[in-house]
Amino acid sequence: MLAATNSATLLGISALPVAVEANSGERGDPRVVLVGLPDTAVKESLDRVHSSMVNSGFSLPRTRVTVNLAPADLRKEGSAFDLPVALCLLASTNQLKSDQLSQYLVAGELGLSGQTRFVRGGLAMATLAKEKNLKGVILPKSSALEASIVEGVAVYGVDSLAEAADFFNLDTRPDPYESQYSPNQYSTSHTHDFDEVRGQAKLRRAVEVAVSGGHNLLIIGPPGSGKSMIAKRIPTILPAPSLSELLEIIKIYSAVGETSSWENNPRKRPFRSPHHTISDVGLIGGGAVPAPGELSLAHHGALFLDELPEFKRSALEVLRQPLEDGQVTISRSAGKITLPSQFMLVASMNPCPCGFLGDTKKSCRCSIPQIQKYRAKISGPLLDRIDLHVEAPSLEISEIQTLEKGESSSVIRNRVEQCRALQAERYATLPSKTNSEIPDSWREKICHLESADSQILAQAMDQLGLSTRAYFRILKVARTIADMDGAKAIEKNHLLEAIQYRNLDRKFI
Repeated sequence: MLAATNSATLLGISALPVAVEANSGERGDPRVVLVGLPDTAVKESLDRVHSSMVNSGFSLPRTRVTVNLAPADLRKEGSAFDLPVALCLLASTNQLKSDQLSQYLVAGELGLSGQTRFVRGGLAMATLAKEKNLKGVILPKSSALEASIVEGVAVYGVDSLAEAADFFNLDTRPDPYESQYSPNQYSTSHTHDFDEVRGQAKLRRAVEVAVSGGHNLLIIGPPGSGKSMIAKRIPTILPAPSLSELLEIIKIYSAVGETSSWENNPRKRPFRSPHHTISDVGLIGGGAVPAPGELSLAHHGALFLDELPEFKRSALEVLRQPLEDGQVTISRSAGKITLPSQFMLVASMNPCPCGFLGDTKKSCRCSIPQIQKYRAKISGPLLDRIDLHVEAPSLEISEIQTLEKGESSSVIRNRVEQCRALQAERYATLPSKTNSEIPDSWREKICHLESADSQILAQAMDQLGLSTRAYFRILKVARTIADMDGAKAIEKNHLLEAIQYRNLDRKFI
C-alpha cells in the first residue's frame, strides 16, 4: 500500500518542500529501505522510527517497504523527517488512516520512546504550508510556538508519535495551537540603563542619533572610557520591531534553533556581540549547507564588534556587502542563498595598540609604525561605510564620582520611537524604513540643501578628503538630526553636527 505526506528541509532560512512516500507489500526480506539522497542523520532515522513504533504500541512492517524522499536530487539533512516517515510507515501498513495525511505538512524528531523533540525551522515550514494551501502543520509542541505566528495556517503540536497517529485515526481533532506571541508585548525592563552612564555627553548624543536613523557607529577611545558600557546599553533604546520585522527575525532564529530567547519577550530586537576570534563563516554564514551567521542573526537589530582591529581582516571585509545592500549572498556546492542582513553596526576600538594616544592623563608608548599597522587593519572602504565616528575621551574624576544620574533609557527610547515613527510615515510606500536606507531616487528630495549649506559641505569634503559615499552618508545623518529636531528641512546646524561626526576620517586615512 502506498502512503504519502509532506515535509520540508531547510536551506538557509527557507523551507524547501519534500514529499515523503512509503510503499509496503514489496517482495523481498522484511526491511525498510530509505532513498532520496538522505544524509547520515536521516539514514539513522529508521532506527529511531522502529523503536518509536514499538514503544508506542504499533507493529513493525512485515514486508519490504521503500521510503522515498522526493525530489531525489535534493540533499536531505537533519532529524525532522522522523515523524513523517513514521506516519507514512503506519499508513502504508494500515495502522493509520491515510486519507488526510497528504493534506498536512509534518516534521519532528522522535526519541526511542516515541516522544517528539524540537526541530529547527518551524516558522519557515508553516510559511511553506501556507504557500501550498495545505490544511495545516503538525510539529512537536516545542516547535509549534514559533510556527503559530504565521497567520492563515493551522498549527498542531504533538508530544508523541501516538498523539500524531490519533490526530488522523480519531474523528475528533484538537484545536490548532494558539500563539503566545502578543503583538503589543514589549518589555521595557533591562538589566542595564543609560542613567548608569557618567559623563560622555557627546557620545550619548551620537548614540541617540545613530539609533534614531539606523546609522552605523564607530566609538574610539582609551581603555575605561565607557565604550563597551554604552554600546551594551543600546538595546535598551532600540524601538520595538513591527510585526513584519518580527517575523523576519524569528524566521532567522528558527533556522538556527534559537527561538527560545523570544518566548518571554518576543518583541525585542536582536543584539549580537561576537568575540573577535570569530571566523569569516561564523560572521557571514555558510557551511556545507549555507546557514545564517552573526550578520543575519543581527537582522533588524544591532551588531556590536568590540575591539574592531582585533578581528581578522578577512572577517571584517565580509561586512562590506551587507552594510551596503542589507543582505548577504552565499554560494556553496549545496546551493546559492541570499540572507537578510539589515543591521546597525556598532564598533569600538582604541586609538592605538596601547590605547592612550591623545590621552591627557597617560602617555602613549606606541611607535608611529605600530599605530599605522594597528589602524591599517580597518580598510578605508569599510570605514567609509560607517556613518558616525565618535571619540570617547577618558573621564574626569569629578564625572566618575558624581551622584547625578543622566537620562534614563526610557526617556531616550521615547525620542527614538518618535523619530522612527516620522521616518516610517515618510517612507510608507518604500521598503526603506529609516534614514540610513534612503534610496538614491529620493535623496535629493529628502536631503535637499540650500546653496550656502552645500558650499559648507563642499568645503568639508575638500578639507577632510572624504569620498562620495561619505558625502551621502553625511546627508543622511543630517536628515536624522533634523528629524530629531522636528525640522522639515536640513538646516545649517544639522549639517555641521553631521560633518563633525566624520572628522576622524583624516586621522585614519
